[in-house]
Amino acid sequence: MTAAKRAAAVTKTQGSESSDDGTRRTEILMTAETLFATSGLRTSLQEIADAAGILPGSLYHHFDSKEAILVELMRRYHADLDRVAEAAVAGLDESDERSASDRIVELGTAIAECAVRNRAALQMSFFEGPSATTELTTLTQLRPVRLNDAMLQTLRAGRWSGYIRSDIDLPVLADRICQSMLHVGLDVIRHKATPARVATLLCRILLEGIASEPLGDAELDSSAAFAAVSEVVDSWAEVDVDASDKARHVRAAGRAVFGRRGYEATTARDIAAAAGMATGTVYRLIGSKDQLLASIMQEFGEKVGAGWIAALNSDSSVLEKLDALSWINIMALERFPDEFRIQLAWMRQSPPDTPNPGWSFAARVRQMKSMLTAGIRAGDISVESRSTEMLARCFIGVQWIPENILRQVGPRRALQLVRDTSLRGVVAR
Repeated sequence: MTAAKRAAAVTKTQGSESSDDGTRRTEILMTAETLFATSGLRTSLQEIADAAGILPGSLYHHFDSKEAILVELMRRYHADLDRVAEAAVAGLDESDERSASDRIVELGTAIAECAVRNRAALQMSFFEGPSATTELTTLTQLRPVRLNDAMLQTLRAGRWSGYIRSDIDLPVLADRICQSMLHVGLDVIRHKATPARVATLLCRILLEGIASEPLGDAELDSSAAFAAVSEVVDSWAEVDVDASDKARHVRAAGRAVFGRRGYEATTARDIAAAAGMATGTVYRLIGSKDQLLASIMQEFGEKVGAGWIAALNSDSSVLEKLDALSWINIMALERFPDEFRIQLAWMRQSPPDTPNPGWSFAARVRQMKSMLTAGIRAGDISVESRSTEMLARCFIGVQWIPENILRQVGPRRALQLVRDTSLRGVVAR
């Protein structure tokens, strides 16, 4: 029995024994999961009650708040992740003639399918914000330790078989692969494809890279595209905000407060206090808190977008341009962590199946499709994918290094990791 089938069997048995299928409580959870996955976390208890066909009072008999529903969904999500991890580790002890690559893809697929099953909880986990419920805050910040360990053991088996290079940091690689597979639960990556197809393609990119001929660091560092985006990064030097530009002053204050307190916990009064203005003045200058969030993200998108334009307009190969775009993403996260977290908060307001969240994502996908198509035609890119749309979304996904990994290894090593897991691959050639 494969690890994926074992995980599915365990999940089915566990669900029938502990979830009490058919009970009103389970029906409410299933209804809430569906609504959160299609309408976002702003879904109200009234909307959940209406969709479940019950009165709000009956809902309160089972859950006293929306946070209580989210806590239960988060518990189930982490239990599901642990079941996937257990099945994968158990499978490593069995006699199996499959390749190391197939084992990694199988585990990646199981993770991706788990993410899709738990889309509402996944959204909370990736785009978490402060909550009045301590348990919910703890659960949203909980790392999938057992899952990462299962992937690490699977990768170690791959190294022992000679499949993975000896110089690759396996714990970091395991974390990166797991996070990439979990992102499949958000339609920013998956869009209209099945979880298995997306997970398989992501694993191929992360393990083997897309470059027909791997490029060294020195060659990539000296490209015109890398020089162009480096100039953009240099232009991001801090500039004092002109106090006479009141709207910009409010945006700067809002950015700082959002980054410190989180979007949801921040009020217009907090922003006004930080800006040294009356609350009414803040409303007049920037409108609602949502409008302020949008304006901050537009400014952040323009900074990243300038790097994209510089790379695309450079006299470089497609692979060099793709590498330069990875560097602009790394440095954007390094220089603007508040904006990056605010971007996650903004995405959190939308349901997981929103395909184009912010910063002109649709335009980025079109540009990426064009570059990848050109690279494939030129013979510089070698990757199996029936859909350039899916390939473009997957590649955009792997170009963004997880923040915890960036903080752990630093920008330069993060760039080498992205190069290994997007362009040249981690496999021994």
